[in-house]
Amino acid sequence: MTGESGRSGRPDEQMVLLAAGLADLAVSTLDTALGTVRSLLRRSDVAELVGQAEHDLRARGRLVLDRYASAPPAHLEILARQAAARRPAHDD
Repeated sequence: MTGESGRSGRPDEQMVLLAAGLADLAVSTLDTALGTVRSLLRRSDVAELVGQAEHDLRARGRLVLDRYASAPPAHLEILARQAAARRPAHDD
């Protein structure tokens, strides 16, 4: 087909090479994923792994919601509290 120069050649050849490369990548990724699933299913502590994964996902979800859903503390309120904490207490 084409040499190592990259884009030389007909456009239809380039499309075939691109499609073949993508197909190979998809097959190798799928093969790796299936191998990982098979090895996980052979383990005796699958239920414990699933429980830990669920716990971790909930913790991540809580962190995301805390980061994006809650309003940040009011800047002026923080400054007022810091100023009040620095002010010496007066005994009447």
